[in-house]
Amino acid sequence: MSRRLCLALALFFLYAALIGWTPLLDSLVFFPSTNRIAAGNAARRVVAFEGGELEIWTAASRAAQVAGQPDCFILRFYGNADRAERWVAAEAEMFNDRAVEVWGMNYPGFGGSTGPARLARVGPAALAAFDELRRTAGDHPVVLFGASLGTTAALHVSAHREVSGLILHNPPVLREMIVQQFGWWNLWLLAGPLSQKVPAALNNVANAKATHAPGVFLLAEKDEVVAPKYQALVVDAYAGPKRVISLPGAGHNSPIAGAELAALHRALDWLFSSGSQTQMSSE
Repeated sequence: MSRRLCLALALFFLYAALIGWTPLLDSLVFFPSTNRIAAGNAARRVVAFEGGELEIWTAASRAAQVAGQPDCFILRFYGNADRAERWVAAEAEMFNDRAVEVWGMNYPGFGGSTGPARLARVGPAALAAFDELRRTAGDHPVVLFGASLGTTAALHVSAHREVSGLILHNPPVLREMIVQQFGWWNLWLLAGPLSQKVPAALNNVANAKATHAPGVFLLAEKDEVVAPKYQALVVDAYAGPKRVISLPGAGHNSPIAGAELAALHRALDWLFSSGSQTQMSSE
């Protein structure tokens, strides 16, 4: 056998091994951490999930504490390198003095959630968190809030469960982004097959088409991670009533402030009002 043929066969089997190795895709998307993070006054709870535990952090707003119970629950899904305990307590106060309780989920492999971190586990974990919250919330409205990768979890839930509303911040389309961002250096021979390994459960466009609850979109105009053209695919596919807030000059992780924050508060007024009507019509 010639040396060139041996080299060609070796490259072929290496290529076949790489495209068949699903954890390669997970390692490109996920950046999990398990170190201890101060959670402020957030409370930890766990849900049984796939033979292990799914970690959820909860915090009630001051208005909910004064009232003795929340009027609405927020189920929060974060980005591919973030943790719930870092944000939940502060986020409980971002809803303009409403009586809310925020539940933030750590993906499998993040924080105290049992690993491994796999894209294929995001959808089932999100449903497990929602079902646990629904048992606690009873008839109270539940709004889903996802940022970046977290929008895939939120839209998967909204496509399979009845929810009162969604807040979606910089939603990606994973397959298209993998092809564009990782394809150029391997002539798309690796990125193409890898993109097909993104679980169908995390297809934001398909899940947006199946979602009819009211939604608020927060879109960073200078997003260096999820380009506006990708965000637009999800917005255009969304089947429910929606409000779109453009964030001029904002990057992927830029804070929301000023006029955009005021616009968000107005959109939340609309969302919670619409969500309450949706909740009543389903009862």
